[in-house]
Amino acid sequence: MIIDEIIQHLETFAPVYLQESYDNAGLIVGEGSSECNGVITTLDATEAVVDEAISKNCNLVVAHHPIIFRGLKKLNGKNYVERTILKAIKNDIAIYAIHTNLDNVKKGVNNKIAERIALQNLQMLQPKEQILKKLITFAPLDNAEDLRKALFAAGAGQLGKYSECSFNTEGTGTFKPEEGADPFVGEIGKRHEEKEMKIEVIFPGYLEQKIIRAMIEAHPYEEVAYDIISLGNYLSDVGSGLIGELENAVGENEFLQKIKTAFNLQAIRHTKLLGKQIKKVAVCGGAGSFLIPVALSNRADVYITSDIKYHEFFDAEDMLLIDIGHYESEQFTIDLLYDILREKYPNFAVRKTEVNTNPVNYFL
Repeated sequence: MIIDEIIQHLETFAPVYLQESYDNAGLIVGEGSSECNGVITTLDATEAVVDEAISKNCNLVVAHHPIIFRGLKKLNGKNYVERTILKAIKNDIAIYAIHTNLDNVKKGVNNKIAERIALQNLQMLQPKEQILKKLITFAPLDNAEDLRKALFAAGAGQLGKYSECSFNTEGTGTFKPEEGADPFVGEIGKRHEEKEMKIEVIFPGYLEQKIIRAMIEAHPYEEVAYDIISLGNYLSDVGSGLIGELENAVGENEFLQKIKTAFNLQAIRHTKLLGKQIKKVAVCGGAGSFLIPVALSNRADVYITSDIKYHEFFDAEDMLLIDIGHYESEQFTIDLLYDILREKYPNFAVRKTEVNTNPVNYFL
């Protein structure tokens, strides 16, 4: 097995296309064409994790956080980032990061948080816009069904829990083959009229090249006429955060204790208790203060995230706001990555890191 095969599987689950513009997901160090001996999943790629990979004969580290977030102008080991990169290169350890693209899929980082507290009826807290595109193309009536099948097989036509969605309109197409053309129908130098089907399908933007290839391979025409339009629609399974419900409402103190136990917390930062029952819960792993107004607009009873600044606690108003810590909110991402890989490669050496990479400590 080569590293690129593993990366392709991970990106089937969380395409790099879905990462935020500021992010640096992808292969950070190493060559994708290299053979893979084993994988270690981790939240952070640190020196200690690279040492662990060396000791366990694993030459691929799959991390949630990119070890390189901004450009490096020098590489001389003056800080932990440079030291980690140098050690990985010297020991032929590849480092791959799967960051906000894993945050932005429904079964990703936030789903692990939701599982820990048994949330039901999960929806994206802030569905992502401008991810969907529409393909419009035209085919002879007798070939329309084969073309539709090819587009559906490539991933087009999926709308939430509905597949093979398309809109089809019959009409008449015209064209005149010029010298050197090899027309499927019609004659050189004569304008031809053909009864055609106009086919419209929606697809996620990251599948664009795959959809186009499938269309061209299945289309009978030498020159394929098509339009691709970017849409403003939300994609229901892609976005930031999740919101769901507890099976039964509980009091605030009981809920806080539930969170403390579920995430193995030493302490919880939160806004003042409001004397309300907790039923509707919003979550976002990592730094999620940007979703406070979204959680409020969705009438969440509580919002669980991390890295909340002092003044941002005031923004919660009549919603309980809980900060459980960055590492603590994403710690189960290690298990998520492990499970994704083990399900696909049950007989391959995939290991979870035994290194606690949390840089924050508490004096109790």
